[in-house]
Amino acid sequence: MLDLADLVSLWGPPQRGDGAAPNLQQRLGPVCTDSRLLTSDAFFVPLRGERFDGHRFLANATEQGVQAAVVARDSDIPVPPDLLHWTVDDTLEAYQQIACLVRRNLSSAVVAVTGSAGKTTTRELIRAALAPLGDIQASIGNNNNDVGVPLTLLGVGEHHAAVVVEMGMRGPGEIERLSRCAEPEIAVITNVGTAHIGRLGSREAIAAAKCEITAALSPDGLVVVPAGDQLLEAALARCWSGRVRRVALVSDHNNSDQTADDVGDYNPATGMIQVGEHSYHCPLEGRHNARNFMLALAVANSLGVSPSNLKQLDVEVPGGRNRRRQIGALTILDETYNASPEAVFAALDLLAAQPGRRFAVLGTMLELGADSVRLHKAVVDHAATLNLDGLVAVATGAEAKAMSAASETWPRFRQVETPEQAAEPLIEWLRPGDSVLLKASRGIALERLLPLLPQL
Repeated sequence: MLDLADLVSLWGPPQRGDGAAPNLQQRLGPVCTDSRLLTSDAFFVPLRGERFDGHRFLANATEQGVQAAVVARDSDIPVPPDLLHWTVDDTLEAYQQIACLVRRNLSSAVVAVTGSAGKTTTRELIRAALAPLGDIQASIGNNNNDVGVPLTLLGVGEHHAAVVVEMGMRGPGEIERLSRCAEPEIAVITNVGTAHIGRLGSREAIAAAKCEITAALSPDGLVVVPAGDQLLEAALARCWSGRVRRVALVSDHNNSDQTADDVGDYNPATGMIQVGEHSYHCPLEGRHNARNFMLALAVANSLGVSPSNLKQLDVEVPGGRNRRRQIGALTILDETYNASPEAVFAALDLLAAQPGRRFAVLGTMLELGADSVRLHKAVVDHAATLNLDGLVAVATGAEAKAMSAASETWPRFRQVETPEQAAEPLIEWLRPGDSVLLKASRGIALERLLPLLPQL
């Protein structure tokens, strides 16, 4: 843990309006950004957003008896005279600086995970694979941004054996900031796809942004990536000259044993994956999850976890991801949380492997910019190659037209504008034993369809 004196190295001596001498030998209390959760020993970091300013609660913080606070230099909200505080340029940056100081005192390894798709799933697979080492601290929910990453680091205790930090982004520079906050020993990049291409402009720019994860990677650290992605390799070579471990599946057409350090032979029928002389049960369905599992195995191996402790892992994935549900006699593949083109392709392939009749409900994929129409048509074209029995597109505008135009050969197709409207064709089409995939970007809220599905 830190003392208040450690913060002097960041921002100089603190201030106190009433002139009382501060006790800088105090241990740093819990760092809190939420005024509703303040306690008498908390260190308050008031953050700002588009519709809120935590500085409004400085007086309340004093009433709660908080230990100290940071205050933005340009804030015009008065600071209570008896509040010990540091004045900083940016309270969010200060929050990250505190987290980085805490991180530097950790004896546990820090693993950072990013990618266009599969970040959260891979994070949970790594958490499970590292569990034999002891208690593992990992990001939860959407805590993968400028606020969530420091929150995860500040929650690490002496009893934690390792930390798994998920890093998301919406634009360039974000992952670099998160890397400098977390200073990981191991960085994992799940893939480079087209998510957020509307903001970044090209897959080359996306690859460069993902490789920002190496910005503060330990010089003797390790990067774990899927083998065979030349775009990723080129971007990585421009910013990282240290160790790289590449993984692949035998079935990956663009990869070969020569380009991968670890090659897995995945059997979807049994869920088993063979890596060298070791055989493992893949905890999640689908080839895409087998690749993610290979990334987790590589991380666990590099941190000394014995293969014998990885044969059978229990993995809990947050709602709306990799979730198999039974609604009456229907099998529902619940992927309602989010969607990128690559993730939709993978989910469709998983649906195609299900027995019986198979239906998909695909909602709009957001933030694809000028490529949006092309990519929405592409996912319907791919679904058509899988001989599915029906498709409902929840979309509007140009994306809806593109998906409809690509559906001319479908036995059953319907385009609707809302998740609730998707229930009508499904009620008409479905019968016991069918499988249904639900996949869309978070903003579509496709989970609203779940309670409307027929109880067959």
